[in-house]
Amino acid sequence: MSVPMKKQTVQGLVAVVGFLAAVEFASGMLQGFYTPIFTQIADHLSISDGDLNWFEAAQLIVSALCVPLLARMADLIGHKQVLLLSTVVTAIGSWIIVFAPSFTTFLVGWALQGAYVVWLPIEVAMVYRMTAGTGRQGLLTRRSAAILVGVLETSVIVAALTSGALVEQLSMPALLSIPAVVVTLCGLLIWFGIADLPPTSTGRLDVRGFALVTSSLALVMAGLIAVRLEGPASPIAWLLIVAGLLLLVPLTRHSARLAEPLVDVRLLASPQQWPLQLTAFLFGFSVLGAQIPLSTFAQTPKDLGYGLGVDSQQVSYLIAVYVLSMAAGAFSLPLWSRWLGARNALVFGAGLVGVGYALWLPLHDTVAQAMVNMALAGVGSGLLVAALPAAAAAAAPPERTGFATGMTNATKTVGGAIASSIFAIALAATGSIEDAQAGHASLEGYMTVWAICSVAGFVAAGLLLLAPKDVFEGAGAEDAMPVVTG
Repeated sequence: MSVPMKKQTVQGLVAVVGFLAAVEFASGMLQGFYTPIFTQIADHLSISDGDLNWFEAAQLIVSALCVPLLARMADLIGHKQVLLLSTVVTAIGSWIIVFAPSFTTFLVGWALQGAYVVWLPIEVAMVYRMTAGTGRQGLLTRRSAAILVGVLETSVIVAALTSGALVEQLSMPALLSIPAVVVTLCGLLIWFGIADLPPTSTGRLDVRGFALVTSSLALVMAGLIAVRLEGPASPIAWLLIVAGLLLLVPLTRHSARLAEPLVDVRLLASPQQWPLQLTAFLFGFSVLGAQIPLSTFAQTPKDLGYGLGVDSQQVSYLIAVYVLSMAAGAFSLPLWSRWLGARNALVFGAGLVGVGYALWLPLHDTVAQAMVNMALAGVGSGLLVAALPAAAAAAAPPERTGFATGMTNATKTVGGAIASSIFAIALAATGSIEDAQAGHASLEGYMTVWAICSVAGFVAAGLLLLAPKDVFEGAGAEDAMPVVTG
């Protein structure tokens, strides 16, 4: 490829990343806007705070189920088309939320919003394809991923501050229409601003594989929800989980017989992929599963002998520290990759997550200690969020990049759901983690949560060392010096 052609490709990449950054702004709006106003949403729907947990469960199920399907469709019909499709579904869910007259309708809308989870993996796959032949594919993909995740995490803070400031000024439908408008505009930007890329794969959608993976995930998630609702002694819960796991056997056999399966078990089991996918699974423990316990611990009254005893406004400051730290980690990924090497940068990120949660064990008495712990875990999380999809794309054949990057989000979501159930059990000994008024969990329960997250981080760091080094480096990684342009 000539130098002018390389320069043209990079210039086109800058424009595309700009449009994709708008998509990640919408993603941050969805992830940050609702959190400060959950109590007001419960009042609006005339439901209890505990009922809000059904929203989380429904969205996790949809997210876990749609990622493999949409990722495979991206390889078959094109990445832009799937990005647009998932945005339309998310927008429909967002508008249902605005006009939902009841808990059930709101639940449907909230579940449909789970389609947004595929956005970042699809975007990374698009960037990876666009940079093929530049001689700097790995470098440009990591830089682009760092920018996209940085925009995402920054917009989470903007969204949270916006909803918190407007909740007393607007009616609930008017307030909830803000993210719906943002997602709708996002769809228009994708339609008009991003060029089509030809599909990377041929063949048909693996309907049987989709049915098997859907059934497996649905049964496991249903079992986990049953554990949360009925406790670990429920035989129905464990029967559901075992049934879901047993379905992996026919899924594996079915996948092995096909050249283009929906869930490419052979690719996932390869030395290049399984350490990355298992790392994403373990990463979900802290980045998704630990958020409710951290919030409830912060609001536990200090007169119980533990807890930070802060109000909701101060909790938002802790959230801001964590999100800003994640953004800092994402933006600094190219720099850490240059200093440490691409693989060691990920190992360092996973280690920081382990250290951050390990520090909660001795240091949990003051807000200052909590901020230090959250900052360390946040920087490590930002590095992993930015780097894992790019590493998965580099470790996959060109025709399977959408699947590989999508699976990092799918495994992370499943890990978060499993961890959420484990943590609910650990914290349920003396009270409910969802509703502080129903009682407070024990300090030992919180210690269990932090210990599990810490161990998961350190195990993930070890797993990353087992993957081949060239998976992380990619083409041109030796030049991984961040370039900032105006």
